[in-house]
Amino acid sequence: MELEQALHAARALVLADLVAGDVAEADVVSLVEDAVAHRRWWVEQWPEGVSYVVGLIAQDVQDALLERHGRWPLCPVCTDSGDPHALEVEPELGPDPHWACAKQAVLVARVGSLGTALR
Repeated sequence: MELEQALHAARALVLADLVAGDVAEADVVSLVEDAVAHRRWWVEQWPEGVSYVVGLIAQDVQDALLERHGRWPLCPVCTDSGDPHALEVEPELGPDPHWACAKQAVLVARVGSLGTALR
């Protein structure tokens, strides 16, 4: 049950960030579902990794979006630089993941709370 709860929570958090970035269209939601299915298998193989699924699913969706739609989420900190870049998930493999601007070394928002940073 812990696995399913963690996967549902991760799905909800990543979807909240996609909605905040106005990119939660049907094909993008399908990318989330694919990432959740993949990480379900991953956590079944390594149960101790259950606390990492939020960040991993966020990264999986970010990677899939890069291939299909471009960079996401764009950094709201460096808007004046003229060089838009995507936020990164920090830590890459750890609990309590945040979206971070690597250029400014700033945590922007927890995964799932991007809406507050984009307003």
